[in-house]
Amino acid sequence: MHTFTKAQIASILATGVDFGLTYLLLQFAGVPIVAAGATGTLCGGATHFLVSRNWVFNAQEREWAAQVNRYVLVWTGNFLLNVSGLWLFAHFTGIKDMFAKVITAVMVAVCYNYPLQKRFVFK
Repeated sequence: MHTFTKAQIASILATGVDFGLTYLLLQFAGVPIVAAGATGTLCGGATHFLVSRNWVFNAQEREWAAQVNRYVLVWTGNFLLNVSGLWLFAHFTGIKDMFAKVITAVMVAVCYNYPLQKRFVFK
C-alpha cells in the first residue's frame, strides 16, 4: 500500500503539471483544447517518469534506458487514451474543457496507468 500511496502522490504532482500547463495554454495563449491537453500530457508524463523512477518505485539502480523504453510504450497508450477521450468529450458532449480533461485523466489513471507502471515499467 505504501507504493500505491507514493504513486498517487506522483500522479497528483504530474497531474498538476499537466493540468496547470493545459489551463495556461487555454486561458492565456488561446490554444485549442486538444493541443493544450496534448502538451500538458507530454509535460506531465515526463514529470511522472522522473518522480516514479527516483521516488515511487526506487528504481534508479536499474538500467534507465530499458525503463524509458517501457515507459514510452505505456505512456504512448496513455497519451492516445487521454487525447482521444478528451477529443470525444469535446466533440460529442456538452462537458466543458477542463472537466472533460479531469474525467478522462481519472479513467485512464485508474484503469490503465497504475497497473502497467507497477507490473511492467518499474517491475
